[in-house]
Amino acid sequence: MNVFFIIVCLMIALPFLLVISISLTSEDALSQFGYNLLPKAWSFEAYRIVFEKPTTLLRGYGVTILITVIGTLLSLLLTAMMAYPLSRRDFRYNRQLTFFVFFTMLFNGGLIPFYILMTQYLHLKNTLAALIIPGLLSPFNIMIMKGFLDKISKEIIESAKVDGAREFRIFFQIILPLSTPALATLGLLISFGYWNEWFNALLFIDNDKFIPLQLLLVRILSQADFLANSPMAEVSDKLKYASFPTLSVRMAMAIVASGPMLLIFPFFQKYFVKGITVGSLKE
Repeated sequence: MNVFFIIVCLMIALPFLLVISISLTSEDALSQFGYNLLPKAWSFEAYRIVFEKPTTLLRGYGVTILITVIGTLLSLLLTAMMAYPLSRRDFRYNRQLTFFVFFTMLFNGGLIPFYILMTQYLHLKNTLAALIIPGLLSPFNIMIMKGFLDKISKEIIESAKVDGAREFRIFFQIILPLSTPALATLGLLISFGYWNEWFNALLFIDNDKFIPLQLLLVRILSQADFLANSPMAEVSDKLKYASFPTLSVRMAMAIVASGPMLLIFPFFQKYFVKGITVGSLKE
């Protein structure tokens, strides 16, 4: 059994090691020899291109870290506050609100109404709120949290009420501490979503000060491809980017973008499996 799990772990780790190897391989070697776990010709050109403008990159990191931290904390709070009344059988509108949440998992308003709402009504264009607010509540996360809260003994709540505790005190001092595994699991998933956010930034952000890391890396690659292939580009730019290491730069971007989250994951690992299994949906 141990041998089986070792093989499975190696199968999971090999693609990531291959990504690192490609990012450290010269473009000519990739074209000639293909992908290898050990680079045929070492090159740090991809990382030099990615870190060519460190100030811009650090600003992108700062924006991404800010929206990830704020968005994750607010999302966990709102998700728990929404899921808690849904888990209470004595709540009058339990079924109606549960159906409303579930309905939004199947249908949404579409991209154009979403864009009009954010820009024309809420006036959030070129603000960090445009990157945070859309991801605050997810019906899937609410249902996962509801499933976990359903398993908390209702006798605890009744005992707290007998002792004179009100709903807000019960929620913040009893329910939230008991929900640590579910909150940690959802927090990890939510933080991944915010960290990888780029589409909302593409829609709503024109100001370079608010561009997150993922969109910044996409722009680096897109700009290089445009300058290398566009007939409108200058001849000097075409010559400069004709040998642009596209493959290795893509992999270097993946390493730069995912590195911090790979370091964070082990701290949540002990809660992750428990949160997924205990928080399973039930009716």
